[in-house]
Amino acid sequence: MDLAKFGPAGNCDAFYEAGHKGTAEAPLWLKKWGLTAYEYQCGRGVRLSDATADTLRKTANENGIQLSLHAPYYISLASVDPEKRDNSLRYIYESAAAVQKLGGDRIVVHPGGLGGRTREEATALATETLTRAQRLLDEQGLSMVHICPEVMGKINQLGDLDEVLTMCGVDERFLPCVDFGHLNSRTGGALRDTADFAAVLDRIENALGFDRLKQFHIHFSKIEYTAGGEKRHLTFEDTAFGPQPEPLMELLAKKGLTPTVICESDGTQTADASQMQKLYFAAVKGE
Repeated sequence: MDLAKFGPAGNCDAFYEAGHKGTAEAPLWLKKWGLTAYEYQCGRGVRLSDATADTLRKTANENGIQLSLHAPYYISLASVDPEKRDNSLRYIYESAAAVQKLGGDRIVVHPGGLGGRTREEATALATETLTRAQRLLDEQGLSMVHICPEVMGKINQLGDLDEVLTMCGVDERFLPCVDFGHLNSRTGGALRDTADFAAVLDRIENALGFDRLKQFHIHFSKIEYTAGGEKRHLTFEDTAFGPQPEPLMELLAKKGLTPTVICESDGTQTADASQMQKLYFAAVKGE
């Protein structure tokens, strides 16, 4: 039976408090938690040596951990500056090459800002940039890597849900990275109950089909927000802000979806990923 995979973005505070020094030790740590995924962080640049990649790939395989990679934050798919868009292609290529070394096949990409354009104009330019990026990956033998444009948390950023789905529509290999904390932030806390989450899943399926819905990429954390959207990531212990994970975990089980679910809680991402996995397994068992 295929199941969703759960894990953290990067290493939690407890990982280092337990005496671990480097990311190569993360897969064994995650196996002890019963987790099955890990997102390697390259937000500030792709600096992955071959030796580190080889070690991490080996330990991930030995411990049943699926690896993905977060591309640099400064990618700007709709920049007014052609050079910045060209640089974004390079960052996407470097990220894809790195995740291939890790044995993974997904990279998460921030769309960036609007570049002074309307949302429609920026989305159109972003889709053009992504098309060029995919062409580059194909030319470089990296066709197996899924580019995952991410739903962003600030209202003035490119990347609301519909914009991400439009980006993914240009190539069937693209998978949406739906960050439910970001989505909740930019909609003023609209993800409150099962119906709210179900509507999001329906929008993904209607736009991209069930096959891509089944395997899409998820980021999840509680996030404090303001009128402008995302302010800061929180932990699952926070009671003031959402979203709550229970409705989504129940829907994933009910619909037979098998996404990769990456937790981005602030310092407690491993424990919170484990909590989501327990909720999901309980729903799969009908408990």
